[in-house]
Amino acid sequence: MARASAGARLHFGFCNLSLSHERLYGALGVGLAAPRVVVDAEPVPEVSVTVETGSAAGDPAGSIPTVRDDIYEYASAATDLLGVDGARITVRESLPRHAGLGSGTQLAAATLAAVATAHGEPARVRERAPALGRGGRSGVGVATFERGGFVLDAGHPTARFTTDRPADGEWTVPPVAARHAVPDDWRFLLVEPDADAGRSGAAEDDAMRTAVERAEPGIADRIGGIVTRRVLPAIATGNAETFGAAVAEIGRLNGAWYADEQGGVYRPPVGEVVASLSGASPVFGAGQSSWGPTVYGVTDADHADAAAEAGERALDAAGVGGEVAVVRAANEGARIDAEGGSCSPSGDPERGNTKPRGDGA
Repeated sequence: MARASAGARLHFGFCNLSLSHERLYGALGVGLAAPRVVVDAEPVPEVSVTVETGSAAGDPAGSIPTVRDDIYEYASAATDLLGVDGARITVRESLPRHAGLGSGTQLAAATLAAVATAHGEPARVRERAPALGRGGRSGVGVATFERGGFVLDAGHPTARFTTDRPADGEWTVPPVAARHAVPDDWRFLLVEPDADAGRSGAAEDDAMRTAVERAEPGIADRIGGIVTRRVLPAIATGNAETFGAAVAEIGRLNGAWYADEQGGVYRPPVGEVVASLSGASPVFGAGQSSWGPTVYGVTDADHADAAAEAGERALDAAGVGGEVAVVRAANEGARIDAEGGSCSPSGDPERGNTKPRGDGA
């Protein structure tokens, strides 16, 4: 039996969506210690999948069949890619689907890594992620699965792209342009309002196509300056206040690209939650992770409790229910545990690149 365990990720936005610039996309994000995906795999002649009740954090029990279908597809593709027989998959923990926390990529990568390890094969997640339909536009999920931390990916050469999404397998995961360990005292507030899931699949493809067709290139120029003069220096020097304000501004600028598609700079009711958190002194910057509805806030260990209280007040002000947590970043990748061996990080490319919530303090 093998086990793969990987944390969620936050997605702060893209550096460029305009076809007038030479590189497209280029995503920023950070790996989280919680919530997590935990997938077990045993080698058997055929693929079978069990999703434990209560494993899908924040999801109703009715989502279990959908998670099972997703995992079955990933596991079947993994066995084909690896050239091995089947696997008995058990999902011990999973992320809320399409909530802005990277559920699809982390589940796909963890399934691939668990199946590969169970069969004694290297997973090579970065190489094989495109065949699983992952890592096309953003490389943050794959990169945090590999090594955790803060990640800026290099995007893709614009000349190779149209506004249509490439077919599965017809891309490589964007390379990592910059990675930094997140300081130990930083924390990330997660506010998950009770709202519809974010976009995925064909709906996401259509929205991204429209955004790229209409993208104002000047926004990318502004984001580039924020990344080089504020985000990267802040993570390198450990300045959480500057980092939080900078990624929040990048999120607002990304929202200008998506406003027509999601009903505003942030999707409802995220805008009200972000506005409330933006006025809270324990929160150094707030925004929408990916398509939401998860809202993140940047804070530190000294302000963690006050930030959580601000998150509860933000939900009340928006008139919605939801969940609030404060979590650490993860500065290592997914962990792969082979039977009879120790749990090891996924950074070794030959090993497949290996709740309750709280800050883990």
